[in-house]
Amino acid sequence: MKLTIIGCSGSFPGPDSPASCYLLEAEGFRLLLDLGNGALGALQRHIGLYDVDAICLSHLHADHCLDLCSYHVVRTYSPNGPLARIPVYAPRDAPRRLAAAYGMPEEPGLETAFEFVPLSPGVRDIGPFQVSTALMNHPVETYGFRVAHGGHAVAYSADTGESPELVELAKDADVLLCEASFLEGPGLPSGLHMTGRQAAEHAARAGVGTLVLTHLVPWFDHDRIAAEAARGGFAGRIDLARSGAAYPLG
Repeated sequence: MKLTIIGCSGSFPGPDSPASCYLLEAEGFRLLLDLGNGALGALQRHIGLYDVDAICLSHLHADHCLDLCSYHVVRTYSPNGPLARIPVYAPRDAPRRLAAAYGMPEEPGLETAFEFVPLSPGVRDIGPFQVSTALMNHPVETYGFRVAHGGHAVAYSADTGESPELVELAKDADVLLCEASFLEGPGLPSGLHMTGRQAAEHAARAGVGTLVLTHLVPWFDHDRIAAEAARGGFAGRIDLARSGAAYPLG
């Protein structure tokens, strides 16, 4: 099992990274968690353009899903003709919302390239992976994921405020990809995003091996986010997410 960070910029692409996208590989199967704006370009540095087997979309904010519109072009109009549909696990309204974003709201929309599967909390098999989903603490329907294979697991917070569900989802995971969008300060909204310190507190309660701080908004000082995380009581390894960073597991 291998995790590669394709995009880790929060809210919009930054100078060094596209928006959210994470590649998980095992037994020749390639699963994407999110496909935010700008991610499709960077993805091609790591796998072939046609090599994605399944996609999970945590929620329908643009920085987590918008490049699915571009990927529809790839799979529909390739030089060798349309490719087989692949499953996209997403909130129920994804087909309508993404077709509208692409500019073709009438049927069949993006469903010529993708088989949309509505998400709900629970556990399912996707290729060789066991994927657990749980609702996160965000203003729109948002799912965190735990992807397990061969005795190893990666947990992904998506976007969330403080969340006991995330602690349960990430319990004993090898890696927790946890959003750290905010700097500490007065008046931070609840139920939206977390700080580095809060991410570290969740990692400590979950007992994870490595905490990777992600969804890093370009206008904030990322080193300061890491410093705040170091005060969150987590004794394990803490990394700042970086586009192209890889984590082999097992």
